[in-house]
Amino acid sequence: MTKAPGITSLLGLSLFAIGQNVPPPEVPANLKAAEGEEVILLARASGSQIYVCQIGSDQKFSWVLKAPDAELRDSQGALIGHHFAGPTWKHNDGSEVTGAMSAKQNAPDANSIPWLLVHATGHSGNGIFSRVTTIQRIHTKGGQPPNVADCNESARGKEVKSPYTADYYFYAPIRR
Repeated sequence: MTKAPGITSLLGLSLFAIGQNVPPPEVPANLKAAEGEEVILLARASGSQIYVCQIGSDQKFSWVLKAPDAELRDSQGALIGHHFAGPTWKHNDGSEVTGAMSAKQNAPDANSIPWLLVHATGHSGNGIFSRVTTIQRIHTKGGQPPNVADCNESARGKEVKSPYTADYYFYAPIRR
């Protein structure tokens, strides 16, 4: 007869899944996380960058980012959360982190959205994202706005979804 795993075993497995000792990625100096932080989660995003055709302060039409809309998956491909306006990342454990861009760098692929360094500006819930202090968006593919020539009076207010993928590295202070 096989015994069911106890609470301690299950807790140990879930902590192992979170603390997989993911090394920080190689990034330009301006996108590096602060000393004293470690990667606590790597999530692969797949979804869209949503743009709206608007008139800017310069009185010219342009595509303006409205929001991201992407699924977040772990290294095994399991759905673990969602990324949306704010920018906000919500984990399936109920925790959320919002952020603001600290730095950006053009992606190596000119057809892809920039790589970013984001600092946390707010949290909710008690799960893994409640500890996050820094987020990196790297390895982007796609997500650029449509051609500016396609944003004109006849397209005013039109929304366009531009497919993208990216890796998000979530950092928190090192636990000693």
